[in-house]
Amino acid sequence: MDTPALSVVLPALNEEATIGECIRKIRRVFADLGVDGEIIIADSSDDRTAAIARDLGATVVRPKEKGYGNAYLAGLACARGRYIVIGDADNTYDFLEIPRLLAPLDAGADMVLGSRIRGEIRPGAMPALHRYIGNPLLTRLLNRVFSTRISDAHTGFRAFRREAFDRLNLKTGGMEFASEMIIEAAKANLRIEEVPITYSARVTPSKLESFSDGWRHVRFMLLYRPIPFVIVPGLIFAIFGFVLMVLFLFRGDVETSFIHSFILAALFFLGGFQALFAGVNIAVYSAVQGYGEVGPFISRLMNYHSLEWELLAGILLMAAGGLVGFGIVREWAASGFGSLFQVANAVWALALFLAGMQVVFSGIFTSMVLLKHGDEQG
Repeated sequence: MDTPALSVVLPALNEEATIGECIRKIRRVFADLGVDGEIIIADSSDDRTAAIARDLGATVVRPKEKGYGNAYLAGLACARGRYIVIGDADNTYDFLEIPRLLAPLDAGADMVLGSRIRGEIRPGAMPALHRYIGNPLLTRLLNRVFSTRISDAHTGFRAFRREAFDRLNLKTGGMEFASEMIIEAAKANLRIEEVPITYSARVTPSKLESFSDGWRHVRFMLLYRPIPFVIVPGLIFAIFGFVLMVLFLFRGDVETSFIHSFILAALFFLGGFQALFAGVNIAVYSAVQGYGEVGPFISRLMNYHSLEWELLAGILLMAAGGLVGFGIVREWAASGFGSLFQVANAVWALALFLAGMQVVFSGIFTSMVLLKHGDEQG
């Protein structure tokens, strides 16, 4: 069987009202360009979408699970074209504009994004929350963290070379698939370009869930880059809080002069410590699952002997907190169990003990993740 020049892959979920129009537009593009093309519909519908697509000559595949990413993974696995175009089956993207996406590929680009922001967004096509807040913020965040320069990170109208797609390690099954593709392309140093496109309103109700879908994108970026997102801010807060606690302690009269500030400093310390080790756990999980990069710091944490030292450090912190607490109880007993003003020492005992617990349970979690995947090193 000859390899087609162009594959167009569309995910579909109950799009019987629009799938026919999308396929007819794509067929017209094939004819205008004079290329041999294939249309693949990754369909999870329970209406007539699949039957309409088959009647119009498209190949229909059924993903094992529902989900934006799952649909694309199933459809792209069947694509054989030298160039691949993807877009939604709701007719919001004008498939007659496919040649706009192909031109940069012919000029050497690896991936082309159809930018709604640089193109035309027709009335009713994009909610104001998405247009002016959600999409710009998430796009700016992605650009900042992954050193990309794009205007519309969540456009669903894209084109790429087959060999470029083969370099992407795509695996997510939900809406975060859109971010994953760009992140993987940036990691692979692919040449990404944008072209302006037209974005039209849906004729059927939207299936997007603004906040849950937005959180999926943020969560995925956090999974790829926990160090700048979580570990560094946590470390800064922890050091800031700890230094303040020590300064207040050396100034004396904490209970009478600085008790509220001292407790606030302890909250900074504990909150930062919690974020720090949550970030460490995320980083280890990300590395094991093949998302994040395994740098020297994470590689060292994934060593079995490092975990032993982490557990020992946590136990020592708990012991230090316990000793301070024991000193308070002993002094209380010596006073005949009367009134006692040891708030500063009690806060220190609590902070040290809780920090130690965090370190211990972080080490246990990391050990379990590595043990499950057989990655512990002796």
